[in-house]
Amino acid sequence: MPIIRPYRPGDRPDVADICVRTGDAGGDASAAYADPGLLPATYALPYVDHEPELAFVLDDGGRAVGYVLGTADTAAFVAWFRSGWLPSVEGRYPRPPHPPRTPDDELAAVLHRPERMLVPEVADHPAHLHIDLLPGYQGAGYGRALMGEFLRALRAAGVARVHLSMARANTGARAFYDRLGFRETAVPDLPGVAFLVRDTSPP
Repeated sequence: MPIIRPYRPGDRPDVADICVRTGDAGGDASAAYADPGLLPATYALPYVDHEPELAFVLDDGGRAVGYVLGTADTAAFVAWFRSGWLPSVEGRYPRPPHPPRTPDDELAAVLHRPERMLVPEVADHPAHLHIDLLPGYQGAGYGRALMGEFLRALRAAGVARVHLSMARANTGARAFYDRLGFRETAVPDLPGVAFLVRDTSPP
């Protein structure tokens, strides 16, 4: 049976792989980018480097097949992303041309704009998260259990509220978040993206 446990440094390649294989509105994004490493460099690996204590994985026989990760303080994370993370990856992923010409350019533009995470409408929910499971492990209660571990860790750190953002096209994920008690808050400047919030009580 798969188990949920804290993230370990050896899980890093699995976390990157899961991010890619779920990165297209829940589907496989392997063919979407010339360099698929750009996706986890933007949305997964910074979190496990900065706050590994807030990362948990679903382990099936020694390999991670799902994860939840995030930050307790989005503003502090953005500042670290700008000063600490970008210098470590911009050699491989330089700032793209403007306007972007390829899907990789578009994603690199996101990577180089961490301030995008500072959304005034959710500033009173300072933590945020990402959760992904490989398709064969979805719908079996593992996502709820992962979320429970993450929320427990936030409560232990004294964090009362959390938010997440998601593509509206990912209707399966939206149904999952609705079942866990997340509610949408209006962010009018970002069409196609839903921002969901909740407190850190158990799901």
